[in-house]
Amino acid sequence: MKSPLRRQIPAVSKVLDALGRCGVPRPLVVEFVRRKLSEIRANSDIPKFESIIAGVHRSLDELRAGRLQPIVNGTGIVIHTNFGRAPLTSEAIHTLNEIGSGYSNLEYDVATGGRGRRGDYIETALSLLCQAEAATVVNNCAAALVLIVHHFTAQKLERFKQSSSKECKSEVIVSRGELVQIGGGFRIAEILEASGATLREVGATNKTTLEDYAHAIGPETAIILKVHRSNFFMSGFVESPSSKEITALARKKRIPLVEDLGSGAMIATESLGIAEHEPTPAEVLKAGADLVCFSGDKLFGGPQAGIIVGRKRFVTALKREPLFRALRCDKLCLAALQTTVNLHLDQNIGAIPTLALLAVSDDALRARAVVISSSLQGLPITVAIGRGRSKPGGGTLPNANVSSVTIDIVPANSSVAEFVASLRASNPPVIGYIADDRFKLDLRTIFPQQDDLVIKAIRAACTK
Repeated sequence: MKSPLRRQIPAVSKVLDALGRCGVPRPLVVEFVRRKLSEIRANSDIPKFESIIAGVHRSLDELRAGRLQPIVNGTGIVIHTNFGRAPLTSEAIHTLNEIGSGYSNLEYDVATGGRGRRGDYIETALSLLCQAEAATVVNNCAAALVLIVHHFTAQKLERFKQSSSKECKSEVIVSRGELVQIGGGFRIAEILEASGATLREVGATNKTTLEDYAHAIGPETAIILKVHRSNFFMSGFVESPSSKEITALARKKRIPLVEDLGSGAMIATESLGIAEHEPTPAEVLKAGADLVCFSGDKLFGGPQAGIIVGRKRFVTALKREPLFRALRCDKLCLAALQTTVNLHLDQNIGAIPTLALLAVSDDALRARAVVISSSLQGLPITVAIGRGRSKPGGGTLPNANVSSVTIDIVPANSSVAEFVASLRASNPPVIGYIADDRFKLDLRTIFPQQDDLVIKAIRAACTK
């Protein structure tokens, strides 16, 4: 005798086509429904048919929402890690379309007709931009740090093996005040240890002196690592030596100095109206660092990448590491990065969305806010133009705020939380934040061409 659920299965199959029209491929919908029905069969209490269908619909909505899709960022956080960090330039999108839709000279030398070198152009352009002897690129900044530490620690161990039969270790000297945690719960210390290094922590959380570094240097020291505090700041009883001071010590002891900048600012951040100064790779190299690594998708305004610049002999050695091939960038990353570097070299900063969003004036934002609020009149909501404090985000300039303009909404027929959920369910999802019992959309991180989408989504949310 068929179970109650088995008698319902033919009816379930009738809705598969309807579910398949939700934008998820039908084979995936079928497999998804089968799994859900298997879970139900495992329970002795079989729900009603309507409950099964409702549950499948809810689960499928969650599955569909997990697809990579555009969103409207009204949070005021310009480089939002959860939202994909730096938006790409329109020029980069055009290049991606050209390169991704056909063949390219990724490793082909058009001039000679022979095999070429991947990333040759981008390395030359980055060297010029950062005023470095050489440059190379891997797939993110954590990978860049792993590659660098792996290379120098392996070199140190190899020299020990050749000169002594004693067991040894290879140390990376780093200040305790710089052992930061980055996104996703990953910590610098864990990343370094994964590369095979032994950490030699120096100083205290809030205070590290040059003498701390000097006392730690010994025969097992592979490199001195300085990590820029790009995602947090300290105040009060705080002290740390400058890059120039550490450089002098490293030169005297003939130890390489590596600095992880993280954020990748190419211009003076003061020019964007930000009071804080974010050091640039050129500044740090001029101060004497041997190698500098930073992210491509933060203040640099490009795709996810780990950019390494510095002394030619070190960069060349890194590229000979077998690990380098596992960490290298693909053609799409290089294409987007190449276009972004060109814009920096041409000083066309306004074409880089991340920097343009930070630089836009409050007057321009307020003019848009007036148009949006006027378009929302007559709806069952209270709309006001408010003030906001945007942040660069993405682990950059943690103490910096940029004044902004917000659209403040209080719904009349639902709670603020329900209204927010409705906007998240719109196409594309519209994301803001709640403050002072109001839903707020920060216009600094909403592109002008998205204003009509925001108006449409709010109107739709008011009818639900």
